[in-house]
Amino acid sequence: MLTPHPAVLRRLVEAYEASAACEPADDAGGPGPRTRDLAYTLCVSTGTRDVRHALEAARRQLGAAPVLASVSAEPALAVD
Repeated sequence: MLTPHPAVLRRLVEAYEASAACEPADDAGGPGPRTRDLAYTLCVSTGTRDVRHALEAARRQLGAAPVLASVSAEPALAVD
């Protein structure tokens, strides 16, 4: 399985958590569209089907990843 670059995965987790905390719920009381999109992307990126499992897998991967010395080497992530 392909694994995302740690910097990309970190930004994706941060974006999901921020969106889940701030985005208003949809009409049915579920997560809003941005939060749903980020959850889907997290699941695809981690090879899971549930956002809770995706977050666990992402945190495990990030815990094992070395910290980059230069932010300029980080690939861009377009999640908007």
